[in-house]
Amino acid sequence: MERVLSKVALKKLGVFLGFVFLLSACSPKLDWRTVQSPQEGYSAQFPGKPEKIERRLAYQNQEIPQTLEAVKIDNDIYSVSTIHLGKDQVMLAPKLLKQLQGNLLSRAGVNANTVISADAFYQSANRQRAATKDYFLEFKSTGVVDQSMRVRWITRITPDNGAFIYQLSVLHTTPARVDAKKFFSEEAYSNFFDEFHPE
Repeated sequence: MERVLSKVALKKLGVFLGFVFLLSACSPKLDWRTVQSPQEGYSAQFPGKPEKIERRLAYQNQEIPQTLEAVKIDNDIYSVSTIHLGKDQVMLAPKLLKQLQGNLLSRAGVNANTVISADAFYQSANRQRAATKDYFLEFKSTGVVDQSMRVRWITRITPDNGAFIYQLSVLHTTPARVDAKKFFSEEAYSNFFDEFHPE
């Protein structure tokens, strides 16, 4: 039963993240701004004013709050997804994270052993550095456009012994395939990842 619920929850999550594609087609120039999200426990630099979407994720018979902040700039969608687990749900974090990662990697036709990745660091709001990993995905072509993504997952314990699971990503859509790792190393993308600071 839990497995069925997990699949349903992941499908809903995919629809939720896909909603970002419906953001305004208007593409402002890069206008970097600090976005404070105290409820989600982070500050971030977005290259424009992000839209915010809130929902509840049904997972293993529980309701889990999820928030997405995202902005579309030309061919790129910059987004931060936050899942908040209370102290009574924190034990779900490892399994939920693994499923989130597996779902996205499988969409790109890779797995944990074949995905292109790079070790990275992030800095918390109190200036502590912690290790993380960036993943560079190239999705299968739809015949019209190619999509590539740089994505990072971070899990942080909250003061009330709950947890936040963050997914930072930039999705790039283009008529021609790009080398994701090289492409997303450009400053416009690195800045987004480097300036994300969880509490």
